[in-house]
Amino acid sequence: MPYANNDLDNTRKFLKARLLTDRASFHGYETEWQQVHDLLERTAEHGESNSALLLGPRGIGKTSLVTSVLVQLLAKETFYRNSLVVYLNGLIHIDDRIALKSATAQMNLENAVDGKVFGSFAENLAFLLECLKAGDRKKSKSVIFLLEEFDLFCSHHNQTLLYNLFDVAQSAQAPICVLGLTARLDVIELLEKRVKSRFSHRQIFLLPKEDGFEERMELFESLLKLPTEQELRTFEANHPTIPPEALNNDELTLLRNLFNPREFNFPAKWVTQWNRSIDKLVKSSEVQTVLQNMYEYDVLEGPFRMLLFELVNELDEEHPSISIESIQHIGEGYESDDKVKLLAGSSVLEICLIIAIKHHSEIYDRDPFNFEMILTRFGKWANSSSSMQSIERPVVLKAFEHLRQLEFIAPLTGGALAKVQKEYQLHRLLLTYGQIHQAVQRMQFLPTEISQWEQSSLA
Repeated sequence: MPYANNDLDNTRKFLKARLLTDRASFHGYETEWQQVHDLLERTAEHGESNSALLLGPRGIGKTSLVTSVLVQLLAKETFYRNSLVVYLNGLIHIDDRIALKSATAQMNLENAVDGKVFGSFAENLAFLLECLKAGDRKKSKSVIFLLEEFDLFCSHHNQTLLYNLFDVAQSAQAPICVLGLTARLDVIELLEKRVKSRFSHRQIFLLPKEDGFEERMELFESLLKLPTEQELRTFEANHPTIPPEALNNDELTLLRNLFNPREFNFPAKWVTQWNRSIDKLVKSSEVQTVLQNMYEYDVLEGPFRMLLFELVNELDEEHPSISIESIQHIGEGYESDDKVKLLAGSSVLEICLIIAIKHHSEIYDRDPFNFEMILTRFGKWANSSSSMQSIERPVVLKAFEHLRQLEFIAPLTGGALAKVQKEYQLHRLLLTYGQIHQAVQRMQFLPTEISQWEQSSLA
């Protein structure tokens, strides 16, 4: 495919920016997206107080969902003029004092609080919310608290912050919404009884779909294709511009440096050529096989984006397009087993001992073994071998101990087992037979008789 250097550089920059910073585009989970959207909108526009938890494994897209909802809502004047968004992260705000100080700064109330002494945390929070009131309840400014890593807030002393936020939300003292994001599905059990009783128990789950490979292929295509002029117009319609006054909270990092495809320009001919090459990849059965295997390992979108980032990173003058071979190479690395690599790098004597252990485990149904048992089995084979004869016992013992250090085998613990001589201490195998077979196949310059012994059913 003919190309210009600057087009390829722009394409690489564009795809990297999309994979890393396009947090406003959210795929799937329409029902959950709408639930969060309605929750925040009702708080801002109708003064309703709510609390909810957004639960799901890491990398599923909880933060992306909330970001895409905020991008939609902050473009509306009725939302950003009637509400404040306070963003707290459990990894940063490690106690309630730091969290309250950050909330005060994000609500622009440092001057109002300056010099005042409060008797309790509740009094301080009540004062902050009182400052936002403007007569009746409908005119009070709503506050949306986003608590990232919600489970970490549960470890704070007496859960004071959570207690007071949920208390205000439940009693409707002021219009606030508390939305917690966490990867812990059992987070409700971490709440104290008094906090749990004030929580609305509204939980929104983002869980991986059982069979969403077709959606994965669509995601692969949409993330790697360049946008046409029509797609850019659709993007602008779905992602309205957020006014600068709505982005005056410096601590709301979710909305910082959002992806904008209009910052990149591509010739129409280049876009057509590039998208045609991506179409070929999508239709390729080899690519589909690799992506299917990767999908079976991990269904989450976050890790998948990082793999695509690696693909894009390899683009250069010698490799101006993404090839089937590069995808297969990424797939091989994704499926690679570190233990197999480690075992394939071990010495010939060590691999012989592992094969002897494998045969022992096959015969005795994975019963524990000791050094003497394995030495006897290895000795029987070595006597008939041309390459492994006359190896001294201390050398074999040293190799056996090295296998233990590498954690290919592990000693059985407990009771009288610890007092036995090391030659008679029982061990168990920590490898599967498949891993051993793969390692033997990968080892270069391994004598043929050893690989034949590994495959032999006669030990």
